[in-house]
Amino acid sequence: MSFFDFTHMRVIWWALMGVLLMGFAVMDGFDMGVATLLPFIAKSDDERRSVINTVSATWEGNQVWLILGGGAIFAAWPFVYAVSFSGFYLAMFLVLASLILRPVAFKYRSKRPSAAWRSRWDWALFIGGLVPALVFGVAVGNVLQGVPFSLDSDMRITYHADTLSGLLGLFTPFTLLCGLCSVAMLTLQGATWLSMKIEKGPVYERALKLGAYAAITLILCFAMGYVFIAYSGLGFRVVGDVATNGASNPHRAEVVAASGAWLDNFAKYKWMWIAPIVGFVGALLAFIGLKFRLNGLGFLSSSASIKGVIATVGLSMFPIILPSTKDAHSSLLVWTASSSHTTLLIMLAVTLIFLPIVLFYTSWVYKILFGRMGAHELKTNPDLY
Repeated sequence: MSFFDFTHMRVIWWALMGVLLMGFAVMDGFDMGVATLLPFIAKSDDERRSVINTVSATWEGNQVWLILGGGAIFAAWPFVYAVSFSGFYLAMFLVLASLILRPVAFKYRSKRPSAAWRSRWDWALFIGGLVPALVFGVAVGNVLQGVPFSLDSDMRITYHADTLSGLLGLFTPFTLLCGLCSVAMLTLQGATWLSMKIEKGPVYERALKLGAYAAITLILCFAMGYVFIAYSGLGFRVVGDVATNGASNPHRAEVVAASGAWLDNFAKYKWMWIAPIVGFVGALLAFIGLKFRLNGLGFLSSSASIKGVIATVGLSMFPIILPSTKDAHSSLLVWTASSSHTTLLIMLAVTLIFLPIVLFYTSWVYKILFGRMGAHELKTNPDLY
């Protein structure tokens, strides 16, 4: 069996999709976390400007990870893209509308000296940070719960919920728990970023305090998520054997609801427990880093925790990507929902060329911009917001 056969290429692109999601959560995550913290840690206009300018030079570049993730899903997993972007249409619109507020707020908040004007744009930044973090978590919760869709013999999608109730139906106790976990995770990332980037003073102290609360909340939500998965009847399981190198046709497989099935992989492959352990330990070390002012440790640990949480979800579901609650033969699997072998090979070649360039350039940018932001920089640099 060749390393570049259809089976391996599917697994590689499943893993790369996870890597891109992790990249987005780590890099754009601290942007959203900083925006979420903004109204609570910055009291004066100078303090708010200092906080905003810790991310103003890099947030646009960080959003590239979201574009890469969406593009990878579109190209490598077309069925997943079609079902998720149509079924979660209003939720996606809510996220995009919130994200659109960010560039407008960055550009316009300092155009006028009015306190009321700047306050409104600061709250727009807050919405642009909180809402995407919440909705992304809710979306993950819905994927774990299963989505009410079906595919007919011509692969046409039917989403079994009307537009408004479909949006409201996304918010259940479990999905809201996932949303809170996501908000806490990205708020923690934002707090640890500020601990490295904001000058030491009142804002720095408030960021450490709220970041510690976010770390505790993340640990509790992650633990409660495990309890939900283990004891509330959630889970899906593939019935029978599915050819891993067969044609991309979701009807080749049957997936049924099964209580606790999301823990099957962890029982079968003990090494997978590394992911949730990293999630828990990373959040704990981030808390310690904030409490003892070990700023580098806090940020690295928070980033590791994000990767552990995302990896936990992906590993628990493998090989399922998007389970259907309406039709056992419509669920999307790694083995049944990918693009062609040739497409995956070409995409991998392009990724191996350009992803290292992106990573190198990103590292160089952050090295150039290294340093803390404070009142002195606001007075001496006319280009700051």
